[in-house]
Amino acid sequence: MMRTRQPTTTLEDQRIPVQAKLAAAWASLMFFYIYIDYFHLYQPGAIDQIRGGGIFEFNITPTLMTIFVAVIGIPALMVMLSMTLPARVNRATNLVVATLYIPITVFNAAGASWDWALYYGFHIAIEVLLLAFILRSAWIWPQTALSANMPTRGQADRAQQQA
Repeated sequence: MMRTRQPTTTLEDQRIPVQAKLAAAWASLMFFYIYIDYFHLYQPGAIDQIRGGGIFEFNITPTLMTIFVAVIGIPALMVMLSMTLPARVNRATNLVVATLYIPITVFNAAGASWDWALYYGFHIAIEVLLLAFILRSAWIWPQTALSANMPTRGQADRAQQQA
């Protein structure tokens, strides 16, 4: 009996648009933020401290809660903005916001005891790696060269309006 050799197949790596990579990275960062905040509640005394009106070294105030909303809200908006902003603005926005979030991420260790250094170090490292991925993806955003006979975006828009 003769066997015919079946052709081998490989999985196809399809090119993922930069916008999708950025949105996925911001979404991953958001999920991680949520779980880290949730896991914080398991630390001994955390719930009692919150009930007493404090988080780490900070008193729970409307101002603190507004800061928390901004700190979490901006990455949440970045998921949507990464998919919808025009490329040039998108790239710049991702570079600026991700750069600003690195020190914010490191600040998460404020008030932590040395007993929890591994926990904070590990989650901060993961967050910084996600932010580094965002920075790298935005920095190396593929560019196309405009040829002399290729219309600019404004010219293409005007031509479409006239048609």
